[in-house]
Amino acid sequence: MNSSITVTLMTDASGNAEVVTEPTPFEAVRLSSIHYVKPEADGFADGVDVSVSNADTGEVLWAEQNVNASIVRRPRAPVHTTNGTPALYAEGGSPVLDRITLARDRVKVTVSNGGNAKVGTFIIVFE
Repeated sequence: MNSSITVTLMTDASGNAEVVTEPTPFEAVRLSSIHYVKPEADGFADGVDVSVSNADTGEVLWAEQNVNASIVRRPRAPVHTTNGTPALYAEGGSPVLDRITLARDRVKVTVSNGGNAKVGTFIIVFE
């Protein structure tokens, strides 16, 4: 079952904005994607810096600088073996990645360098 949280932010005079959502809608959900939707009028300035994180643990879900247009990101996190070492596809190879799980956590969306009184919408999709 897919669900989503939609948040719209408006920047202050410094070009910054932040919002923290209510807890995710289910006991445990996997993050599928984060959509940034830039409106045609009054959208965040080109070069906006975006940070989406778990407000309860601080885990980064998406962080990107100099975003100019609507975009979709599908964040994944590296996984580890039972002894805490990074799981790799081959010795010295690329890390194994998996979807990020949230369990009744709140999501924090922060933007900076967005321009004065500009808006943008983020749609956070879960499975």
